Amino acid sequence: MAIVYLSLGSNLGDRLGYLQQATSLLNAVPEINVVSTSSFYETEPWQMESENWVVNAVIQAVTSLSPEKLLDECQRIETLLGRKREPQTKYSDRTIDIDIIFYDNMVLNTERLTIPHKLFHKRAFMMVPMLEIAQDFVHPLFKKTIMELYEELDNPEMVLLYGTRV
Repeated sequence: MAIVYLSLGSNLGDRLGYLQQATSLLNAVPEINVVSTSSFYETEPWQMESENWVVNAVIQAVTSLSPEKLLDECQRIETLLGRKREPQTKYSDRTIDIDIIFYDNMVLNTERLTIPHKLFHKRAFMMVPMLEIAQDFVHPLFKKTIMELYEELDNPEMVLLYGTRV
């Protein structure tokens, strides 16, 4: 079983509801067991033009799925929750976004999937929720803990939306 960290984000509709539904649907997959969840965080859109703020969370799960099969499940759930994927080069509003941040200590770079997430170390909205549940996790490429990476961030600001967990 692999330990994985997934980032959840939503900036359309019932943002909190989409994060909760995505977590439940992930946990309903027989090969995935959600172990821990962060609080919800609200942030300004990152590198996209939108007036809709994003609600984010990170979950820790264990899975017997391969990274590619896990990606398939994440994308299936995104589609189920109304995510529209359009060929584009820019980020856009979405009901739900599920990204694989880490899969154990694996380093993978294929056309379809990059692990660890290639922008994790630049994104406070991924890092802050992960600090709650795995601050001592060591990034397999940078060989630094999540806390050490967070301390190096240029943009560490975040707004806590609710103190409740997903």
